[in-house]
Amino acid sequence: MPLEGHFQRVNTPLRKLTPRERNVLIGGTLVTLVAILVLILVTAGDSRPGPAAGCVSAVVAGRVGGEPVNGCGPKAKEICARSANYDNPRARTIGEACNEAGIVVTPAEIAAAVQG
Repeated sequence: MPLEGHFQRVNTPLRKLTPRERNVLIGGTLVTLVAILVLILVTAGDSRPGPAAGCVSAVVAGRVGGEPVNGCGPKAKEICARSANYDNPRARTIGEACNEAGIVVTPAEIAAAVQG
């Protein structure tokens, strides 16, 4: 059975914060919220430009994670021709990057990629 006044004594804070302590707490909270907001705004968006004209850039599944596949000019045509010989997720990803870059591969280049 609770004693008279026991609830009030147990739930009463030992002391109140001074105005200075309260201001420091409010200031610290505001600085933290502003820092988090600035961090979110600075890191939002995509600042990495796409590949240049005639270049192909794709990230495909590799053995230990994402593997970048990059090439420009003849190297890009070679990458696209090699991927045209296969039908798997990796080749489809490279093929999509080739289509976005506007790289057209002829059947002769595909045959040369198979031999080479």
